[in-house]
Amino acid sequence: MSMGTSSSPTCHASPSPCCPPRSQEDVDTFMGKEDNASAQDVIKRLDEQLNKYKFMEVHLQARRKKLKSQIPDIKSSLQIVKEMKTRKDTSEVIETRFLLSDQVYMQANIPPTDRVCLWLGANVMLEYGLEDAEGLLSKNLGNATKNLTQVEHDLDFLRNQCTTTEVTMARIYNWDVKRRRAQKAAAEDKSKGQGKEEK
Repeated sequence: MSMGTSSSPTCHASPSPCCPPRSQEDVDTFMGKEDNASAQDVIKRLDEQLNKYKFMEVHLQARRKKLKSQIPDIKSSLQIVKEMKTRKDTSEVIETRFLLSDQVYMQANIPPTDRVCLWLGANVMLEYGLEDAEGLLSKNLGNATKNLTQVEHDLDFLRNQCTTTEVTMARIYNWDVKRRRAQKAAAEDKSKGQGKEEK
């Protein structure tokens, strides 16, 4: 039976280091800060942050997929251990099928016993008493379920951060285009004014 533990650490997302502007008026204030010298630099910085979020998202999606495949295995193993516990004091043989290889199952008859072997991973198997095995599997099931909930939460957070960052980049780009047009129009008006004065 597989114990279904996972040794990879949970990746927790952290809040964005910069407070993104939420309106066009906020963009003026945001771009007025010392470290926001040019729109291109800010967009580049935000693009780097977006790539980090997307990298974390890929990592978390892989972790979620692994946890979703582990939880049914742990539940199945736990159910078998509980069934073995109820029949350990009887002479009744448990008829079951076990996975021999991918898509290949073999029938087995399990005599009453108070011991069970659990895979720990890395080709390591340990023998446990039924009580200890049930406790360990229950603990692993609780941890896997808790980790899956945390991963789902972190993925929601990252999706929100990606959307916010993309919207912020668009706002800053539009702000920069508007500013450049205003500067160009002001320069043209100034040159026209100087031309009239010379006449």
